[in-house]
Amino acid sequence: MKKKNGVNIMLFVFIINLFIILSCAKNTKNPLPGILLKTDSDFSAMSVKEGMFKAFLFYIAEDGVILRNNSFPDKGKESLTLRFAGKSDTTFILSWEPLFENISRSGDLGYTYGIHTNKDKLTGKISKGTYVTVWQKQPDGTWKFVLDTGTQGLPDIPE
Repeated sequence: MKKKNGVNIMLFVFIINLFIILSCAKNTKNPLPGILLKTDSDFSAMSVKEGMFKAFLFYIAEDGVILRNNSFPDKGKESLTLRFAGKSDTTFILSWEPLFENISRSGDLGYTYGIHTNKDKLTGKISKGTYVTVWQKQPDGTWKFVLDTGTQGLPDIPE
């Protein structure tokens, strides 16, 4: 009988130790490397193909914020919709190239940065700048931006 109790106690201690080890294991929620670079590239491709307004309204989180020069922050999809109302995005093409991503260990927040290009369709004039976009993973697994901002006036790089 004593032998059986000893086995039960050892089994109990083993289960408790296993539980402790598993609960202390590293968080493995981190998505695959490159997921934000791809998301940001898809965002840019949509801007080129379907227009900047549609792309920004698709990729903004419900409470996302956009910071622009000489403007108060626009917060949320509704505010952005009002900002774009009555304006046209058919005279220019806004595109960008993400150069870097970083994702938090928890796997639910990250950022990208890169170079944006704005081409005037009428004159062909091109202006460039830099940008940073902060992304948050949504409950459905998609990534939406919670903050987007950029700078103008990147100098031309001689070839």
